Amino acid sequence: MLKRLWLIFAQAVTVALGVLFVIATLKPQWLQQGRWRDAPPPVTAATAREIALPPAPPSPAASVLRTGFAQAARAASPAVVSITASKAPPRAANRAQEHGFPFNFPFGQRQPRGAPQRGLGSGVIISADGVLLTNNHVVDGASDIEVQLTDGRQARATLVGTDPETDLAVLKIDLRDLPVVALGDAASLQVGDMVLAIGNPFNVGQTVTSGIVSALGRNQLGINTFENFIQTDAAINPGNSGGALVDADGRLIGINTAIFSRSGGSLGIGFAIPVDVARQVATAILKDGSVARGWIGVQTRELTPELAEALNLGDVKGVLIGGVITDAPAARAGIKPGDLLTRVGDHAVTSPAELLASVAALPPKSRVEVAVQRAGKALSFQLAVEQRPRQLNEED
Repeated sequence: MLKRLWLIFAQAVTVALGVLFVIATLKPQWLQQGRWRDAPPPVTAATAREIALPPAPPSPAASVLRTGFAQAARAASPAVVSITASKAPPRAANRAQEHGFPFNFPFGQRQPRGAPQRGLGSGVIISADGVLLTNNHVVDGASDIEVQLTDGRQARATLVGTDPETDLAVLKIDLRDLPVVALGDAASLQVGDMVLAIGNPFNVGQTVTSGIVSALGRNQLGINTFENFIQTDAAINPGNSGGALVDADGRLIGINTAIFSRSGGSLGIGFAIPVDVARQVATAILKDGSVARGWIGVQTRELTPELAEALNLGDVKGVLIGGVITDAPAARAGIKPGDLLTRVGDHAVTSPAELLASVAALPPKSRVEVAVQRAGKALSFQLAVEQRPRQLNEED
């Protein structure tokens, strides 16, 4: 009898162990404490309020949390404004299209021909008393200019002055407690530096795009008379004109001006006027109402290797004088077409762009010595510099 009971007990233990092994293999969660004995009570609205969630982990340091440029955007964005300029119906096409250049001035959407134009652009507040920088083509011919800040405030802007040859304009608004962008140093930029473009593209609201400095000193693009552009691949679109190009610290390094585009949209090639140029122009406009530049009255040609060989110039570098304006400073001093101009004051010149910049930097009514090569002889002339007339093309 005892043997039979022991056999029944052994069989029961064996079966129990087998069941336990199967459960442990297939449903291990059933063996957690209490789960296989009692089902949990259903969660109701009353009990849900008593459930405590685990605490959130501590926030990492800012340098760990973000690797972007949120701080730079926060620093510069409040000083970037939207500009609405009301203009008379246009009489001519976009000047880039007139000259056949594939450049687009990202100002705003055009209205039907014959209708009053309301263009959208951007601007940058550069002083607490309400001085703004924007592009000349944004406000050119405008009868009414409205400025809207990111905090929602609006004001009518006064046009202080323009400089079409650099495509810059200075506006003034009368508001208190204005945000001001910090001015950077464009001369310290290097290709590959990170930059942000801030503006109001397509009137969707203030937008920040990022990119790098793609090139420096871009000129001879046919966009402006005086060109020294910062090229960037940060997206610039219609409405961005006059907006800010800032560095990784949120400091203004350029005024967004034009894009290379065959469709009107961004292709990743944008151009900005360096802040150093913008500062000089703004200072002159605020002081005198316009920018005074030197002028000597010559028309120039690039000295190509073929021309240098034909003229037997050897290794001499300079700018070929293609024409001289009648009764201009150069004509009165004795400079003639065919002369090779090699120096203006203390500055050697090797290209028309260098000559243009060197002469423009001279104060009107000053005197300067220029050096030329004529028929193999080195000559020098004293010129009385005059003020450059507005909107001259290919003349110094």
